[in-house]
Amino acid sequence: MCRQSSVFKRLHTLGTMDNHQKRKLTFFTIGLIFLLSGIEYAVILPTIWKYLQILEAPPYFLGLGLSAFSLSGLLTGPLFGFWSDRWKTTKSIILFSNLFEIVGNFMYFIGYSKWLLLCSRLVAGVGAGAGSSIFGLLTQSTRPEERAGIFAAIMACRQAGLLVGPAFNLFLRLCDFKLGPFVVNKYTSPGIFMCLLWVLLQCVVLALYWDLPPISSEDEAVILEMKQEEDDDEEVPLMQSNEDLSHTYRAVSSNQLETSALSDTQPDHGATAASNPFKNFSASREFLREEVVVLLTAQFITLFNQTALETMVTPLTQRYFGFGELGNSLMYSLCGVEVILGFFFVRWLSSKVADRVVLAVGLVICCTACIWSLVFLCDPRGGYGWELTAFIIGVFLQLLGLPFVAVSQVSLFSKVTDEKTQGFSQGVRRSVGGLATILGPLWAGGLTDNMYIMLGMMLALLILITVMAALSYERLAEPRAVQCAQSSGGGG
Repeated sequence: MCRQSSVFKRLHTLGTMDNHQKRKLTFFTIGLIFLLSGIEYAVILPTIWKYLQILEAPPYFLGLGLSAFSLSGLLTGPLFGFWSDRWKTTKSIILFSNLFEIVGNFMYFIGYSKWLLLCSRLVAGVGAGAGSSIFGLLTQSTRPEERAGIFAAIMACRQAGLLVGPAFNLFLRLCDFKLGPFVVNKYTSPGIFMCLLWVLLQCVVLALYWDLPPISSEDEAVILEMKQEEDDDEEVPLMQSNEDLSHTYRAVSSNQLETSALSDTQPDHGATAASNPFKNFSASREFLREEVVVLLTAQFITLFNQTALETMVTPLTQRYFGFGELGNSLMYSLCGVEVILGFFFVRWLSSKVADRVVLAVGLVICCTACIWSLVFLCDPRGGYGWELTAFIIGVFLQLLGLPFVAVSQVSLFSKVTDEKTQGFSQGVRRSVGGLATILGPLWAGGLTDNMYIMLGMMLALLILITVMAALSYERLAEPRAVQCAQSSGGGG
């Protein structure tokens, strides 16, 4: 029996090493997906308005075009999430959703009419819905203590795309030739460029992406014991008693270990279909709990304020500082660097403190930034130098708080909702965010001349979520952590 157990443990070690390599490649591919989503936003946004003007579109088409992308993602996110939870596959979802990105960007390249351009953003937005399945996979294949760091790195990839995207525009704007019947110029070239990038990504997904198996506590226990045996074959592990170890081996049978080591990580769809994770699922029971409502509200308010500020900042810099395209491009580049550094700082910080602490710090910073902007930016005085300094401080504080709130609320949301239906839950969360990205620009766009009202509403929303988070602070934790704290407190 000892020899048999040793053989199975070695097989499990080989399987674990193989899974570890697949895990790294899968996470790398996910980073590329988010990088491309940032690049797409950065290369299309600067030229879409001029493109629409050439197609004789009225001004409101700009808002429609930008909102269409978010609307598609809002509607398809929960559907893709349900698909991944029900059938335990994300690779096929990503390959399928990327087809919409490819077709949508090719439609953008063709142009012809303002309606085709609008439809192109609507079609491409369907591809963004796969993000819910990706976050569901990340939740189920990571340990709670490492999750915030991984989420921070993935979000930083998108910010990196936003940062490097303008660099691609430097050569895309020089395009002036024909590709068969199609004209390739600085307005149409972003479409064909992104179309080719998404085609290349399809190849990367096929080669490097795997549907990772969920991490179970039993597997972790076996891996921990094997690592301890490798360090010292003679010593008994210090962290587990003999009774615990025997329980671990009973929980993970030799047949399970052999199957895990020798089989591929692709799921058995027939078995998965039989065990429906939505069998006893209740949306009201899942999403109307206090802590979930707080985190969904944080998601909405964070993205509402962020997109409102993005809409407001360009008219503000033009009015008060005379910034042109070069000045705004430099400002956005510096902002991108700050946000990326912020995400990596939060990645480090999340390994030291609890997610709810990170959330609290982020909300305090955001409230401070909004108060500063309300006081110094609504009616700037004191000369150009002081006004520019006040503006830089305000923007710096706004961007500083963003990674804290964004990462912590995503990580917490993954811990307080059921892991079995994580894809659908993440789809609901992203839909709430999509609604915010639609309403934020509409709110700010009509109030660029009424800064007190615009910033006053944003501050009121921030105070609201800060109070909600403070009142629900004890519940903003992983359920197991809450239970452990209560049991240790009750035990004296």
